[in-house]
Amino acid sequence: MRPMIFTLLTLLCFTTPFARSTDAKADPSDSHKIQHVLFLVSDDLKASALGCYGNTLCKTPNIDRLAKEGMVFENAYCQGLWCAPSRTSFMFSRYQGEGTTNLGQCFREAGWHSARVGKIYHMRVPGDIIAGTDGNDVPSSWDERFNSAGLEAHTPGNYACLNLNIFTDALENRQSTRMPHRMFVTVRYNGDGSDQPDSKSATKAIELLKEHRDQNMFLAVGFVRPHYPNVAPQDFFDHYPWDTMTLPEAVENDISDIPKAGLAKTRNDNNPIGKYPDNQRRMWAGYYATVEFMDIQVGRILDELDQAGLRDSTAIVFCSDHGYHLGEHGFWQKSNFHEEVTRVPLIIASPRMPSGRTQSLVELVDIFPTLTDLTHIKTPSDVQGKSLVPILEDPSQSVRTSALSLHHKGEANNLGQAIRTPKWAFMHYKDGTEELY
Repeated sequence: MRPMIFTLLTLLCFTTPFARSTDAKADPSDSHKIQHVLFLVSDDLKASALGCYGNTLCKTPNIDRLAKEGMVFENAYCQGLWCAPSRTSFMFSRYQGEGTTNLGQCFREAGWHSARVGKIYHMRVPGDIIAGTDGNDVPSSWDERFNSAGLEAHTPGNYACLNLNIFTDALENRQSTRMPHRMFVTVRYNGDGSDQPDSKSATKAIELLKEHRDQNMFLAVGFVRPHYPNVAPQDFFDHYPWDTMTLPEAVENDISDIPKAGLAKTRNDNNPIGKYPDNQRRMWAGYYATVEFMDIQVGRILDELDQAGLRDSTAIVFCSDHGYHLGEHGFWQKSNFHEEVTRVPLIIASPRMPSGRTQSLVELVDIFPTLTDLTHIKTPSDVQGKSLVPILEDPSQSVRTSALSLHHKGEANNLGQAIRTPKWAFMHYKDGTEELY
């Protein structure tokens, strides 16, 4: 009976209360023709870290500015629980695995120039960032691509490995690529940040906007922060004194009824970070510092659009690949179905579309058909997302009744699924255990 319940719930993801073809075209006589698409992707960014999603502490004025000009999706959910599956999913608009045509390729085949800066498909952070390599990039997506390298944990400055309670300025023995404690590293240093990968990505994006201002361009810019290691200039850490950070409420027996398959891999009860409440506060401070630093880079790109007079001809999407745990429920990192991981920021600002906020359930797979709809490009027949243009036109509309997230390590190893509706969240795991909220 229970597998049948999940099958019925899954079918909800492929139904819609609002019939609309993903090939729908806007009025061709529209005076605000879209000539550029700017796709901005943050890494490990939880929606609740942004001012436009209710955070009163973390400084994100530029993303908040974009939110005031566009549509804020309050209930957007990722399909993959970590970088690689999530990014493959939204770039192909498939719940699992690759389709026939990816988003960048779709624009290329329509005659647009397609460019990537930074991390769009999966890159190892910090491994591919230190090496300046492509990671799991899909070359058919791009006419040109640029990697933004950085020293990451090896940046000279005050290094901390917070779960081991290590603080040092020494460059030796720092947790880095493939090392087990790298996710608890922060580095604060004296500098203007221009040496950081996200600053380099913003600089290159600005160059490309100038170079291709007179032609149709799809520009995807991937920021690596706030993904660990949390590296930023000292000034940004100064905005978040660690001893003022408030830790998530610890609820007695909070996880006692969660099945083993639903527990985060890294937790306060199985990692040394649980012994250091002050260092948990330092983790929040480092996360906020790098969110703010990333926000500054978003602002630089938006400023260039304004100064170049391109804003009225540019559709902008800002999102994250997934969220992140910072001690909520005693959990750290990602790869489980709880709200801190699956709910992501999604903002779309497009010419002729009103600004606003919507409670409608949406998925990251919806980005692809939304952009092809907005730009009058034919949507490939195998995409599984739905155009969000009806919601952009009227935030009270809906295009789906539920949102699906998957936990898988390759198509042959599906570890679980989660379905969210406006009232319920249901998780079903490979071992048959379940959660219902």
